[in-house]
Amino acid sequence: MIHPTALIDPSAQLAEGVEVGPYSIIGADVVIGAGTRIGPHVVIQGPSVIGERNRIFQFASIGEDCQDKKYKGEPTRLEVGDDNIFREGVTVHRGTVQDQGLTQIGSRNLFMAYAHVAHDCIVGHDCILANQATLAGHVSVGDGAILGGLSAVHQFSRVGAYAMCGGGSIILKDIPAYALVSGHPAETHGLNYEGMKRRGVSKEAMQALRSAYKVIFRQGLPLQEALDQLEAAPRLPEVQLFIDSIKNSQRGITR
Repeated sequence: MIHPTALIDPSAQLAEGVEVGPYSIIGADVVIGAGTRIGPHVVIQGPSVIGERNRIFQFASIGEDCQDKKYKGEPTRLEVGDDNIFREGVTVHRGTVQDQGLTQIGSRNLFMAYAHVAHDCIVGHDCILANQATLAGHVSVGDGAILGGLSAVHQFSRVGAYAMCGGGSIILKDIPAYALVSGHPAETHGLNYEGMKRRGVSKEAMQALRSAYKVIFRQGLPLQEALDQLEAAPRLPEVQLFIDSIKNSQRGITR
């Protein structure tokens, strides 16, 4: 399962069924879970933990030192869950001690060709980063979010769960959960109804989210007043997620 031209550091731990292709390099302090397949010319550096059944295509660079000038070689980490796909040329960097020292990726994500995940990012589960989508440092991406090709997210920004970002978007502020954004800079144009349908969100929840969206984006209220109005009424979990993604924003939201 290990090609004879691959270079594996003696301290690396590869579980049963791991495949490593020609000319790939597995560095020190790397742990790779069962069933993960690594293509040719891949570089994985540590300390990194890669879960089970991940697929890493050629020329990907996973767990490398970050591109932050403050980084001085401290022992930071990368943690990756299960069943992710990293396509050609994807780059994922470890964290920095200025944050939590950790870059973290969940499970069942798809990183299309040349996508980039910078230091200290947190990516949830079931996300898609299309070709050349780029996360700057300290970005968080909620479960089920989709970033279109060539989109770029400013450092410290948050992409809410189940949000959809159009291709080529420049994201400078936080995106609420379920929002649909695009543009340069990105603006909010509605809710990601198609994504909600695909994920089985009920009609009741979609209607409640539509009403909540109108309160935030269509009534012209100051943001805090709009949030107070929503929190004064009974609400479904989906609406609570939408509210929380706005309340927890540190950079302000796309509007």
